[in-house]
Amino acid sequence: MTYAFMRRLESTPSRYDRGIEMLSGGRISSVYRRIAELAAFQDAKVLDVGCGTGGVSIACAERGAEVTGIDRDAGMLEIAASKSTAVRWIEGDATEIEDHFDPESLDAFVSCLAFSEMSSDVQRYVLSTAFVRLRPGGILVIADEVEPDQAGRRLLYRARRAPVIAATWLLTQTGTRPVRDLAPSIQGAGFTNIETERPWPSFLIGTGRKPS
Repeated sequence: MTYAFMRRLESTPSRYDRGIEMLSGGRISSVYRRIAELAAFQDAKVLDVGCGTGGVSIACAERGAEVTGIDRDAGMLEIAASKSTAVRWIEGDATEIEDHFDPESLDAFVSCLAFSEMSSDVQRYVLSTAFVRLRPGGILVIADEVEPDQAGRRLLYRARRAPVIAATWLLTQTGTRPVRDLAPSIQGAGFTNIETERPWPSFLIGTGRKPS
């Protein structure tokens, strides 16, 4: 999966789900379920930032959570809303979170395939805002594309992405970037009990807890 292809898919929301499933080798649905396992429980208040077409939000709602999904793309939200009325859908940017949620009002804060679209400044803002909005003991779950750990895999990953990066720039004048230093960034925002999982070498799920 690459950020470049995701950007192209986001320009055609009706194809997003099928495209992401293909690009992830059929694994993205299991990621949605894993995020829900980590973050959602009966009556938990969960915020899904950059919810897209609602995969994570709906998985969390199916576990009995009270879920809000926020995304800036109206087309994505229209598809999400057609899938589920159990989730509260909000059209808005990640920088508008504090306009909708009070401090210590959430049990879980999740985001999948959205951090790679944010600048480092916005990433820091989102993490600090999540820390304030979560209740003590609340969980943060961030899942996104990263570079593989092993040098050989990293070189192969970069080689495969190079033509995609070039083509995407020519077509859209946008760049590509995997998320870097996710676990240290989560820790730097004040979270503890940092853990990471790699469903595949170029994808990471990072979690942290707000201290009780």
